[in-house]
Formats: sequence, structure tokens, C-alpha cells
Amino acid sequence: MGALPVFRWRLAPDGYATRRQLRARGLRPGGQPVAAELQRPRRRRGPLVAYLYRVDLAKPVRPMTEAKRAALTKANAARRLCPACGRDAGYVIPSALGTCVPCADHFCPEGTRDG
Repeated sequence: MGALPVFRWRLAPDGYATRRQLRARGLRPGGQPVAAELQRPRRRRGPLVAYLYRVDLAKPVRPMTEAKRAALTKANAARRLCPACGRDAGYVIPSALGTCVPCADHFCPEGTRDG
């Protein structure tokens, strides 16, 4: 197996793109191997590395099905539901807290948390 070509940051030739760049074009790597690397040097640590894929081998992004959309909606709703008081917090509950902010601060009027 040969080594990957390495390019300096912002100096990659046309025809290569990162995953994000592919996604912005409505494409995905589609199972192809990494074709090259971008490296951005840093002073006191190792370089930042971004993997590049060939644009000509990329495939179109699969369309979102209704079943996937429904599952994603349900999962996002579950992330907003406070396990302590059972109400929709209106935001994604931080995993560090585990409950909505009022419950974590013991100010939730509906909270059943012991404190």
C-alpha cells in the first residue's frame, strides 16, 4: 500500500474534496478510500489533518425517506424531554446536566427531584 499524497492547507488540487465539501455539493464518498490528506501545521502540536476524497468517484446523497424523517423527529423530541419533570424543555437537554436547567438548579415547579 502506497502512502497518501499530502497537500498543505488550502493548496489541494481541483478534483479533491473533504466530506463536508462533498456534502455541500449533494455528494457522499460512497465507499471510496481516502485519496489524499490536507495538513495544516501548528506550532506546538502535530498538524491538523483533513482527509480528501475524489469528486469524480463520489455518489449522490441518498434522499431522506419518510420513515427516516419520522425516526429523526422522534429522536430529537426525546432529547428535549426532561426525565425529572417530564416536560418539553424547549431545547436539547445538556448531557452534563441530565435534566432541564430549572430541575438541575432545583427551581423547577414541576420537578420531582430530591435535593
